[in-house]
Amino acid sequence: MIYDVIIIGAGVTGSAVARELSRYRANVLVMDKGEDVCTGTSKANSAIVHAGYDCVPGSLMAKMNVRGNELMGDLARDLEIPFKRNGSMVVCIHKEELGGLEELYERGKKNGVPGLRLLNREECLSVEPNLSENVEGALYAETAGIVCPFKLTIAMAEHANQNGVDFVFNTEAEKLWRDEEGIWNIQTANGRYRTRIVVNAAGVYADVFHNMVSESKIHITPRRGDYCLLDRNVGDFVKHTIFPQPTKLGKGILVAPTIHGNVIVGPTAIDIEDKEAVATTQEGIDELISKAEMHVRHLPIRQVITSFAGLRAHEDHHEFILGEPEDAPGFMDCAGIESPGLTSSPAIGEYIGGLIRDRLTLEKKEHWIATRRDVLDPQTLSVEERNELIRKNPAYGQIICRCETVTEGEILDAIHRPLGARSLDGVKRRTRAGMGRCQAGFCSPRVMEILVRELGLPMEKITKSGGNSRIVLGRSKEVKE
Repeated sequence: MIYDVIIIGAGVTGSAVARELSRYRANVLVMDKGEDVCTGTSKANSAIVHAGYDCVPGSLMAKMNVRGNELMGDLARDLEIPFKRNGSMVVCIHKEELGGLEELYERGKKNGVPGLRLLNREECLSVEPNLSENVEGALYAETAGIVCPFKLTIAMAEHANQNGVDFVFNTEAEKLWRDEEGIWNIQTANGRYRTRIVVNAAGVYADVFHNMVSESKIHITPRRGDYCLLDRNVGDFVKHTIFPQPTKLGKGILVAPTIHGNVIVGPTAIDIEDKEAVATTQEGIDELISKAEMHVRHLPIRQVITSFAGLRAHEDHHEFILGEPEDAPGFMDCAGIESPGLTSSPAIGEYIGGLIRDRLTLEKKEHWIATRRDVLDPQTLSVEERNELIRKNPAYGQIICRCETVTEGEILDAIHRPLGARSLDGVKRRTRAGMGRCQAGFCSPRVMEILVRELGLPMEKITKSGGNSRIVLGRSKEVKE
């Protein structure tokens, strides 16, 4: 079979492109080396929807950021993605650097960012009393927001699949070439795939695939970011996303509420060579805490429930690379997608999807399914509605994760829906089972039992995140009947 389009990478960018292409009559496949969507960069980031004031005017980053922010509201509504425009503040703590806020303000106006405002010290402290006593002013952006990166990625992937896009997992692209017929070939351990168009949405590996097919080389540096996540009981520490003034390494250490009621602190910006090195370090955690405390006071760092790290795909010129290299027709790059990549993903999907539509002269489907339903959260229902739900389906009355109050009914939904969960992390990303204070200490065995029962697998085959991440390695003794 020859596909019309194969997308390498099932992160937020690849899923956005897949969703856009699902509008058209085309055979589209998404392949990923992981066991699920959202297993790379997309699962470990700040979960921020940026307003777009700090990107260089005229750059692809600026255009995609502002357009992605504009699209996010309707996307969240149509696909039931948790999203809130809480606003952001870039905080200045040195009077001599107040001019930098004015420069950001002017840059934002050039980028077409609405709702920007400069705040003085008193205005800052009146809306965020936990800011540093040294605060001199801030740039406020009302269109900035917070989103669930897992739900955003999964929702777009599920919606694409719902509209006919195929997905294959545990399938790593190893080699690419274009044959004499002009067809792209992708060699994997699971066989060879052929396609008219390749979309390179491979995150920190995007340079590897680009450099296989083009003489115009690019270079991506994995930039590690460490984070700390604080408990929900301090979720009101700040209302807005608090940034320091940006540097050449990024937007700096932020302190922000999350869409689920926690507080997130991070990220650091540490350039490394290993594209798989996502372990946190003591040095990284110490750095993010000390830098965060420069802009907020009384940071409740003792309420940390977990720390984690993610890698950003930093391209040497700090710019998105979108579209075809001149010497590789039919090869579509989505490379260098670092911050504001999460925000930009709907716009990148729209842009790349449009290029492919025009290249292949694709026709729109007559019956495209426009909406998608998320995993039902019983906590969003009234008492009467919840009681009726439990009466019809008792699984919604069985609490599996105490910290996040996740029911068996939600976990069953996560497993059996399109592109359903096949691991503990897959369930966690779809339902939040295991994301609370005890970090899965209580609910993991119960979730594993449900996965065993529903997937028909032995306990030894259940993994944390696919591959060799098995939880149970064997049985200590056999029980005789």
